[in-house]
Amino acid sequence: MSVKLFFLLSIFCLTKAYAQQEGQFSQYIFNNVHVNPAYAGYKEDIYLQSFYRSQWTGLNGAPKSLSVAVDGATRNKKVGLSLLLNSDKIGVQTSRSAFAGYAYRLNLNQQETAKLSFGMSIGFMQTGLEGNLLIADESGDSYVPISNQSSLLPNGRAGILFTTDVLFAGFSVNNIMFTSLAKKDTETLHITPKTHLYFIAGSILPAGEDMKLKSTILLKDDLGGPTNLDINGFLLLKEKIWIGAMYRTSVKLYNKDHLQKELLTGSALGVMAELFAKNDIRIGYSFDYSLNKLKNYNNGTHEVSLGFYLSGNKRAGSYGCYF
Repeated sequence: MSVKLFFLLSIFCLTKAYAQQEGQFSQYIFNNVHVNPAYAGYKEDIYLQSFYRSQWTGLNGAPKSLSVAVDGATRNKKVGLSLLLNSDKIGVQTSRSAFAGYAYRLNLNQQETAKLSFGMSIGFMQTGLEGNLLIADESGDSYVPISNQSSLLPNGRAGILFTTDVLFAGFSVNNIMFTSLAKKDTETLHITPKTHLYFIAGSILPAGEDMKLKSTILLKDDLGGPTNLDINGFLLLKEKIWIGAMYRTSVKLYNKDHLQKELLTGSALGVMAELFAKNDIRIGYSFDYSLNKLKNYNNGTHEVSLGFYLSGNKRAGSYGCYF
């Protein structure tokens, strides 16, 4: 394979050949259904949102990701439903998935301010390799495909979410079925997404007149590569605009002896904003700057988002739905 392709694949294949890290979005904080299926219906409105992320711009074969999600609650507000579509591409590898989700919410107090949600989603994931773009170091290498390859297998996600008016915490598991099912097919060269564990928590507090301060953390682990930590801080100004910053790093929660000892911890620093253009329209943008060795080879990461409330209700802030 070419040097550039090998370099890109190595970033995502730290512990096992062709084991893929999930695509990531910096603006998941504006719609946690991308991380946890138990979030479906939280905004108590039908909400449609799309993300587009161009990572490490200027680097040939760099990741590009697209995600579209729609979710809503039933009339009794106890059941949430969701549909999530994802598409990722890095180098010659592609991944597309579709999930339909269900969440059930329990009220934990009479004021209905504390709630516990359980969610799951099932669907399919298609992974592929554009083999015609691969260049073997040795001619006749049978392990390197000469044509496009793809696999379509069922997949699942599950999660739990606790919320109040001022804080939330959740845990979720993604790629529950795909990894084990893909191992049973030995005739195809798979780019196999690994099972991922997510823990997310946050709070929102008054920070002055017409201002609120929101902070969140996200831990992501695939039991193989480094554990990632996102730290976010935001100001909500007059229920109209979010402005904030993000820091992404790796942390050591438990021993992973197979990882290189000299791996850098700091990964990226970013800024982002989201504007309520109208009561039913949200527009977001974020920029991430690499802090590791990749900073010398790319022009940063750009991500845009667009969201619509489809039920004719006022925006989420009117409900106290800040997460």
